[in-house]
Amino acid sequence: MSDNVAGLLQIAALILLLAAVYVPLGDYMARVYTGTSHLRVERVVYRLTGVDPAAGQSPKAYALSVVGFSLVSVVVLMAILMGQAALPFDRDLDGMPFWMSFNTAASFVANTNWQSYGGESTLGFAAQMAGLAVQNFLSAAVGIAVAVALIRGFVQVRSGELGNFWVDLTRGTLRILLPMAFLGAVLLMAGGVVQSFSDTTMTTLAGHDQVLTGGPVASQEAIKVLGTNGGGFYNANSAHPFENPNAATNLLQIFLMLVIPISLTRTLGTMLGNRRQGLAVLAAMGVLMTISLAIITAGEAGARSQAGQAAGAAMEGKETRFGEWASALFGMVSTGTSTGAVNAAHDSFTPVGGGAALVNMMLGEITPGGVGSGIYGILVMSIVAVFIAGLMVGRTPEFLGKKIGSRQMTYVALYTLTTPALVLIGTGIAMALDSTPDAMGNAGGHGFSEVLYAYTSGANNNGSAFGGITVTSDFFQITIGLAMLLGRLLPIVFVLLLAGSLAEQGKVPATAGTLPTHKPIFVALLVGVILILTGLTYFPALSLGPIAEALA
Repeated sequence: MSDNVAGLLQIAALILLLAAVYVPLGDYMARVYTGTSHLRVERVVYRLTGVDPAAGQSPKAYALSVVGFSLVSVVVLMAILMGQAALPFDRDLDGMPFWMSFNTAASFVANTNWQSYGGESTLGFAAQMAGLAVQNFLSAAVGIAVAVALIRGFVQVRSGELGNFWVDLTRGTLRILLPMAFLGAVLLMAGGVVQSFSDTTMTTLAGHDQVLTGGPVASQEAIKVLGTNGGGFYNANSAHPFENPNAATNLLQIFLMLVIPISLTRTLGTMLGNRRQGLAVLAAMGVLMTISLAIITAGEAGARSQAGQAAGAAMEGKETRFGEWASALFGMVSTGTSTGAVNAAHDSFTPVGGGAALVNMMLGEITPGGVGSGIYGILVMSIVAVFIAGLMVGRTPEFLGKKIGSRQMTYVALYTLTTPALVLIGTGIAMALDSTPDAMGNAGGHGFSEVLYAYTSGANNNGSAFGGITVTSDFFQITIGLAMLLGRLLPIVFVLLLAGSLAEQGKVPATAGTLPTHKPIFVALLVGVILILTGLTYFPALSLGPIAEALA
């Protein structure tokens, strides 16, 4: 079987798997967040934490809960990382330095999982489980909660409440993420992913003993990809054979990255009472994903044919277990879902392939985006699209029965400007420093792409990297850490304030002049707005990096 046929069959199998779970999982998540009953274990959690599950929260209270919970989580995780030598299963490893622990804690709390350390050589098993794995669950649950709060803003009429963050956080963790991660871990173990509390000593062909680090990898791996987190147990991430042994586990990991973000479009339609709206959002995501996958695959798999089947063509930095097609698919999904996991070195991608992965993140990672963040991101872009359409026809824009006025557009503008500002300012400051060229693995356009990719990945909560750059200096630890925290929390605050302004309104009845946002014409408008907005924002920076490299 040719590589092209095998690659297409893999994509077809992935689509079939996602289609099979789309309706039941999407509707189940809608029931989770609209139901009024509480599980017994949830009642215990509420009693221990002093939460009144029947009490609603205003937009500001909801936002303060998210921000406060996240900041406390950073402090707690920093304490675990710096004090891991006092924990069991520490593997005789010292605690993390202060600024590295800040960077790592900010990363995992922000659902970014950017790693400036080697997992197997830096962290013990307790720090991995009690610190990083816990935040993998909680940060993903926060993202879903914020998305649900925004949907409620469209659904509710003249209401001053968006629900209860603590209830949404608890339900998302216990009813969605935990059971799905458990099933995913079992399937990964069945596929050969390691799950142990000891290292393995093996004898090489040359007769030397080699110690291979084991650990609770499968349980960490499941929530890593399911929660669109991305932090690897090993430094090589999903290119490591203990973390991703074969083609079956590779496909499973890709499926787990996509399953919740894709199914949340069904949840959107169900909660709105308009399933066609959910399909329209999914269609826009699908168009952008298809374009991205075609470009990355052409850049990577096409490089082999362009090189005349030369030995090693386009395979540098890729696992031969997977090849170009599987590496391209994994890279597209990883950068499109804000996961950041890698099964190949993005630094070794061709300028076209690496540039497309970079653009995936610059789109705001809405193809289909992270767990929760993809839905609220594309809904914000939808508001931009209807606003532009309203200006074109000279009428007040409406979206999902709510008027879009100056107050709503202020929040939308702040949302859309925050991440580009963090990316471009961070990159500009870094490139102005005399020390940055020493940290870059390459000179010229590719070296600039490494720096641009680092801040784009951090501010967009992705976590993948062009591996050539060294980011262990205090400057990079602090600035990328701040980019991750601000790139996560500021957009969330603006989304919740936007949701509150929508919930306060009444419903606007549809008229002959209302733009139908569930039809193909709106999907085309939405895709066009996203591409134009991204191009206008980032084209100058891309011209200095991947575009210049490709032309050279």
